Amino acid sequence: MNLSLVAPTPLEYFDALVQSDAQFPLLEAAISLAQDEYPHLDVQQVLGEVDQLLERIRQRIPADAPAAYKLRMLNQFFFRDLHFRGNVNDYYDPDNSYVSVVLHSRRGIPISLAVLWLELAQGLGLAARGVGFPGHFMVKVNLPNGQVVIDPFTGQSLSREALAERLEPYRRRHALLDEADVPLGLYLQVAPSRDIIARMLRNLKEIHVTREDWPRVVAVQNRLLVLLPQAWEEYRDRGLAHAELGHVPLAVRDLETYLSRAEDVLDTDVIATQLSELRRSLM
Repeated sequence: MNLSLVAPTPLEYFDALVQSDAQFPLLEAAISLAQDEYPHLDVQQVLGEVDQLLERIRQRIPADAPAAYKLRMLNQFFFRDLHFRGNVNDYYDPDNSYVSVVLHSRRGIPISLAVLWLELAQGLGLAARGVGFPGHFMVKVNLPNGQVVIDPFTGQSLSREALAERLEPYRRRHALLDEADVPLGLYLQVAPSRDIIARMLRNLKEIHVTREDWPRVVAVQNRLLVLLPQAWEEYRDRGLAHAELGHVPLAVRDLETYLSRAEDVLDTDVIATQLSELRRSLM
């Protein structure tokens, strides 16, 4: 019997990775996001390269070293020796979101740098997690004598005062100035792996929308809807991107899904009008 094996598409591969919250391979899922832009990317090879970095740092640290020492050595290795840092010269380059590119360029945005840093930190046995801080992704490590919050863009450890100062623009923008008694810790909650990947995809989406690069917007939206099947606003946004591309039947289907499932939204009339125009164009 002649059996032919068909390799999964990048989207099918991504779908298989993100099925389970309990066994969510954050690094592998993050690496796979670049497959739309770099179809020949070998995800397993990139995972191997990160494993090699982990082995290098492990060789520098005694097995019984305290957590604070491991953290200090990791930060020296990652930020000083390897020179990982934020790409201040071209922050909105989509490559900053692709872990495989960041691994070689040593330049990224906070969340892509954080994904790499977290893999190494957790590989050293540190209690490290990502933090969906407003406007700027962070990482934190629980140590026996307290918690350390680090900006992966710079490697800087941030005090409570520094974090509160960074939070101020967000609070002003969202009219939260009267909530001064809201504990800072509420903004330092652990970000689940699914939320981290969603944030990476939405970063890419924002870049592509700004550039009116609708084919890439659709590709990102396809992944977002695999990741978050009930994120109804993503159906709306994919439908609008399809409309820009002239994919009218696909646009109609997505906008119909949005209007039938989304609740308590303010743009129902606007989207309904656009949907009616698209239906007329089909006739």
